[in-house]
Amino acid sequence: MEEEVRLRPARFIVAASVATALVLSAPFIGFVRSWIRATFPGKFVLIVGGAIAALGAVAVAIAIARIRENRLLRYAAIATALGCAVWFSILEATGNPDVDVVQRFHFVEYGVITFLFYRAWRALGDPAILVLPLLAGLIVGSADEWLQWFIPNRVGEIADVLLNGIAIGCGLLFSVGADPPDRFQWTIRAASIGRIGRLAAIMILTLALFFHIVHLGYDIEDNQVGTFKSRYSPSALLAVEGAKRSEWQTHPPSLVLQRVSREDQYMTEGVTHVQRRNELLATNDANDAWMENLILEKYYAPVLDTPSYVSRTGHRWSAEQRASIETRARADSSYVSKANPYPIYAWSRWIFWLLASAAALFVWLSTAVAERSRRVKSGASTAV
Repeated sequence: MEEEVRLRPARFIVAASVATALVLSAPFIGFVRSWIRATFPGKFVLIVGGAIAALGAVAVAIAIARIRENRLLRYAAIATALGCAVWFSILEATGNPDVDVVQRFHFVEYGVITFLFYRAWRALGDPAILVLPLLAGLIVGSADEWLQWFIPNRVGEIADVLLNGIAIGCGLLFSVGADPPDRFQWTIRAASIGRIGRLAAIMILTLALFFHIVHLGYDIEDNQVGTFKSRYSPSALLAVEGAKRSEWQTHPPSLVLQRVSREDQYMTEGVTHVQRRNELLATNDANDAWMENLILEKYYAPVLDTPSYVSRTGHRWSAEQRASIETRARADSSYVSKANPYPIYAWSRWIFWLLASAAALFVWLSTAVAERSRRVKSGASTAV
């Protein structure tokens, strides 16, 4: 019979609490950034970058101070984790210091989350100590990116969830180097197989739900305005357009960005087409700018006419400007809009969920069978 490993619930409570705080802090991060910029003009990158460097230095110093044995392997794990983090930061750099330093701080956050979940499962002493924190980190990442998508002026997409996996991997390497398990076996325990199966099934369904909400949509095909993507079906989009026209006459969007609120995804879609229209016009592409404007006039007219925190004057062209561009443009029913900054896939929802549910069920059942088989073999071996 396999030896049962006792885990410390307090460590799970700490890890889950910090992860929850990370997710729920998303609406308030903007306030913190604004306060730093207002209080210390021109010092935002220096302050945040300094905080990252200080946290990293303290973590490395504590890790090195704890190393008493297996020095070469543990130093190598920590050095590899730091090297991968630096490489990833360089690879993903946008060239905008403000954006890059925020991404690096986000990287550190997920390193901390990973370390805490690793500590919670460390006593298992088998490969599950690497797999379980990875799965937990991806679940936290999905929740975090969803909330960022849900609130104004923040974005979240599946690519960001997967990129969080890099931070999780670096966090795992650092954790193993800094605090390896007291005992380790490459043969995975029966109980660990069950834990992995259950958490992996939850992770698959969490990712699927996030993908459904953020990335599943429709192709809107219209002979008058061309083709574009939307999270609304053609009929639903026209219905929302009519509802917003009526609603915004008496309750228009706020003229001040409300960070702690729900983002109006209809308005956001409209604004992306406004931005695309204006970008095309700036490059003297009158034809495509005209088609984007036709999309706006037919499906997002309330966005054009209603002042908001995005534009206090709305986004509609003046009659003179519209007439001028119309004389230089031609209608093109084959036009395909590229306004969406993040991908929207016009996939069948029921097929998507059939595959996601099947994958989760397969993982859960197969690991449950493997766990049972391992327990039976272990019991038979002990009896002999």
